[in-house]
Amino acid sequence: MKSISALAILFLIALTFISSNLFAQSVVSLLDEGDKYYEKFDNQKALDFYTKAEKLDANNIEILWRISRAYVDLAEKMPSSTGKQEDAQLAVFEKAKDYAEKTIKADGSKSIGYLRRAIANGKVALFKGVFSVAGVVNSVKSDCEKSIQLNNGGSEIQAITHYVLARTHAKISEKWAPARSVLGLGWADNEIALKEYKKAIELKPGYIMFYVDYALSLIEEDEDDIAKEMLNKAIKSKIQDEDDDSRLAEAKELLKKL
Repeated sequence: MKSISALAILFLIALTFISSNLFAQSVVSLLDEGDKYYEKFDNQKALDFYTKAEKLDANNIEILWRISRAYVDLAEKMPSSTGKQEDAQLAVFEKAKDYAEKTIKADGSKSIGYLRRAIANGKVALFKGVFSVAGVVNSVKSDCEKSIQLNNGGSEIQAITHYVLARTHAKISEKWAPARSVLGLGWADNEIALKEYKKAIELKPGYIMFYVDYALSLIEEDEDDIAKEMLNKAIKSKIQDEDDDSRLAEAKELLKKL
């Protein structure tokens, strides 16, 4: 009887081990499939696979942050010519923020959750108008700084974080300074944006959007020669983002004017 019991225990252990491995493989395979569609800029298909993975492991941050990213990318392409369409678009941006917050709740020690929340909140702020949601804009800055402070997730995540922080400084600094100061946005500075863009490019060269937005900030400071250099780098870079075609066209137009 003892030997039978021992065999039964060993069988249960083996079965648990096999089930656990199959479960992990299933989650990984779903993420891999989703990532393949993401690389093809098919965000809805990518989201479908990510949400299937979420049903298997609802607290997995690798799933949660990808869902947040997919919602942002989907919302950016939604029509917004009517009030009803705008409401629908904003709701998807808010979903992206919700999933970023789930990522942070699942593991607040990782940079990726703060980066994804910064991006989602940045989209909400641009949608509503930065002067009407100054608190949201401040949270974008805080989340970027937190992501940089944690300094994990790899060079790509850190590069994008520096880029988002740079873009935030650049966009807010375009606004009238006295009005910004009253709303608590007086910290925005295009000089800081330049440093953050440069850091982003050092960490992850080759992103078209990095070069184009860096060039725009350089032009604001009359640094036209360096701006031309960045725009030429943008033109020579490969397509990596679904908006890269439009950013390349922008780069070419800017070069004509310089």
